[in-house]
Amino acid sequence: MSTPQEQRRVRAASLAELRQQGRVTVQLDGHTVLLIAEEDRIYAIDNRCPHMGFPLDRGTVCDGILTCHWHHARFDLASGGTFDQWADDVRAFPAGVEEDDVWVDLALRVDPQEHQRHRLRDGLERNISLVIAKSAIALLDRPEDSGSIEGAIEPFRAGIDFGTRYRRGGWGQGLTILTCMMALLPHLERDDRARALYQGLAAVAGDSDGAAPRFAVRPLPGGDEEMTTLKRWLRQFVEVRDEEGVERCIATAVRSGAGPQELADMLFAAATDHRYIQAGHVLDFTNKALEALDIAGWGDGLDQQVLGSLATGYANASRMEESNAWRNPVDLVHILEQAFHGLPSALDAGRRWREGKAAVDARALLVPILLDENPQAIADALLKALQHGVSLVELAGCVSYAAALRIARFHTSNEFSDWDTALHTFTFANAVQVGLRRAPSVELLRGVFDAAMSVYLDRFLNVPPARLPEPSDGTGDPAALLQELPTLLDRQQQVNQAGTLVARYLHGGGDERRLLAVLGGLLLREDRDFHTIQTMEAAFRQYGLLRGSPEGVNVLVAAARYLAAHAPTVRAQGQRYQIAQRLHRGERLFDAA
Repeated sequence: MSTPQEQRRVRAASLAELRQQGRVTVQLDGHTVLLIAEEDRIYAIDNRCPHMGFPLDRGTVCDGILTCHWHHARFDLASGGTFDQWADDVRAFPAGVEEDDVWVDLALRVDPQEHQRHRLRDGLERNISLVIAKSAIALLDRPEDSGSIEGAIEPFRAGIDFGTRYRRGGWGQGLTILTCMMALLPHLERDDRARALYQGLAAVAGDSDGAAPRFAVRPLPGGDEEMTTLKRWLRQFVEVRDEEGVERCIATAVRSGAGPQELADMLFAAATDHRYIQAGHVLDFTNKALEALDIAGWGDGLDQQVLGSLATGYANASRMEESNAWRNPVDLVHILEQAFHGLPSALDAGRRWREGKAAVDARALLVPILLDENPQAIADALLKALQHGVSLVELAGCVSYAAALRIARFHTSNEFSDWDTALHTFTFANAVQVGLRRAPSVELLRGVFDAAMSVYLDRFLNVPPARLPEPSDGTGDPAALLQELPTLLDRQQQVNQAGTLVARYLHGGGDERRLLAVLGGLLLREDRDFHTIQTMEAAFRQYGLLRGSPEGVNVLVAAARYLAAHAPTVRAQGQRYQIAQRLHRGERLFDAA
């Protein structure tokens, strides 16, 4: 890491030459330095505008202020400080005169990493994407952990802290995107990791821009509240949509010392008291908030701040009991309520079953029923699977896979907006499965049944079903196929082709790690919407559980088809990132720089 240095003075130019020309550009130990003689003072600054690299020797000086002629960024010549926060400070070098020569001190006076931490804050506060990109690149490019996942934790934590403080609506899409990007980081090429972090942080800034800050509710003044009581109160407050009551219960539970599993159990129970609330977003957001704390660290008040930010979503979420689709022509809510009454006995029977018999092959038995058209049969089959020793997580995995197949078999004759219907079911089912791995409970198990009914409601999206690629469709050279994928996604309506290519790659023995890295890179190449990022992160997670199986192939087929359906798009984020990257590398963006 670069740190402040001892004095490093070098001769820069003759005083006579500088006085005669007014300004001179010189190369000093790899620095392009602009010398300016203004009245009786000598100034030395980096010649590249820190905004986008335009040569400052083309600028105008007036009253000690240098204005860049490209975007009119203004800089104090003496300190290099900018008057325009989107531009950043330009580096200024102490300059002096000895005899007839101008001398410049090239020693580093500030800690670049600390400067970038401040600039990240500026970018988040003012929603300046280019500033965020520069900070993300610089903070991940430390010699000791260049491009590493560990190096991303500090700026990630800064983004989580900012987003949960400065968005009145609490946890939302921006914070979810940021956490999704952190989950994708291990699958990405090193050069793509800063890009992912940048897109996540920019999403937080955009989601918070113009919003009122969020003022957290303090815990109850006592200190002896039991978790069972707080959990009961929380669910009561959610029932009557009392946002402040919800947050105070959460804050008190955190303050009481409840661990991550206890807190998750309390939140998951409240999130599944009603059916498929807010099309699954509330449960997915809860998972992401918990995952964010796993990464950023529990304690130091951040856990209360993060989990408290969920309260708005819990209190104001739509409930499918109020939806016609869940009530008519078949009352799915009634079917579910009847099934929930049977959960304790089914789980008890399952425990006895496991003591003496092998569990059934749940996926082979359940998936065809889940994809069929009889909701009562679906609920009965899920109960029967529990009775026959199928675990909660395994049951959830069957529903997640069925939801992924809805996307893999999505017919392109459907309306484009119908892709979102299928993805909501898939990301919700994935969230339930992830939640059950963290904190298994009968309450959260209800979410498996909710997801199964949503899979049922999505059945018309597979009429007729798109054909799943088979190993018999041929393979081909994996390297050539992988090279073809980006070109394929440069064209519209390549949904089926993209799914087939991914299947051929995997069936042909291609390296799954390379495929995931390429898919992740293609996700980052576009100005992606929230739902596409959600889908890809859930698909990568599901593939991690199913790798090496035909089901795993189908999950990535679903991911590729969804990605292709939403490509190509505008690529402004990528262009902005490339500018920041070239500036960080010291490249010349202009011939005269």
